[in-house]
Amino acid sequence: MDSLDTNRLSVNVSTGRVVLMPRIGYTIIAIIMAISCTLSVILNTTVIAVTIKYRQLRQPINYSLVNLAIADLGAALLGGTLNVETNAVGYYNLGRVGCVTEGFSMAFFGIVALCTIAVIAIDRAIVIGKPMGTLTFTTRKAMIGVAASWVWSLVWNTPPLFGWGGYQMEGVMTSCAPDWYNSDPINVSYIVCYFLFCFTIPFAAILVSYGYLLWTLLGVAQRGSTTKAEAQVSRMVIVMVMAFLICWLPYATFALVVVGNPQIYINPIIATIPMYLAKSSTFYNPIIYIFMNKQVKYSIMLWWVCPRIALKLPAVCAELFSMLPPCG
Repeated sequence: MDSLDTNRLSVNVSTGRVVLMPRIGYTIIAIIMAISCTLSVILNTTVIAVTIKYRQLRQPINYSLVNLAIADLGAALLGGTLNVETNAVGYYNLGRVGCVTEGFSMAFFGIVALCTIAVIAIDRAIVIGKPMGTLTFTTRKAMIGVAASWVWSLVWNTPPLFGWGGYQMEGVMTSCAPDWYNSDPINVSYIVCYFLFCFTIPFAAILVSYGYLLWTLLGVAQRGSTTKAEAQVSRMVIVMVMAFLICWLPYATFALVVVGNPQIYINPIIATIPMYLAKSSTFYNPIIYIFMNKQVKYSIMLWWVCPRIALKLPAVCAELFSMLPPCG
């Protein structure tokens, strides 16, 4: 990449590869990514499975949350696992096909997740704020939002596969992403459109809905005009939005700086931090979802714990089951 100053790098004389940081650094990243991917697979699979098992959880908001779990699971399996491999060996050993596969997977599932977060934030703003009177967020609307997130991401992440834009290594050269550094006019035109339609618009929708939701929750808390369950879910969504922004905004800012000045030198190790912070988003969403949504938490306990204690403590299982919402 043009942005790398070769005078600041060393070369491994046995392999001829550029060394961007000590070998232990790659090992640490590999361990962190392995833990992240493992948690992501376990937690997101649990969220998906428990929602399928219990009909009571199939509510409009939960369709979007399951969609988020599917996107996070896809990113962990098709992108995160490749990162574990490349960092474990200390260089990108998967070739051009591996780079494109990882770059596409992380970008594709990442934008699906971002769009889904936007849909969830809009859902909460509509349900709690009721800005359009009696308009409700139905299952049909939720499914339309889910489908739109996949189509939108597919539309904007496939062009690099056909020559408009591209995927290249970044950071310490063990991960691939959209080619932020290439100053070719065709590539720049793609990156500008990508930022506008895949970051700016969803972020704007999230921030507007998030601000409106916060303002509304403060009002309804004083008036007591919303149910406890609605307020609980809305608080969960606010935490999810905040966590998503904390993880993704640094990387989006970094990419924007590089696009605006492709010749800028950014220490590869520094550039790697926001990149892997963004990748960590695949496992924290289900943690927030499970621990801040009592219905999901009780369902998981009912599924995992009750088969082991049902004979000894049947009353506990009966109480857990009674805490689930009625089928609808």
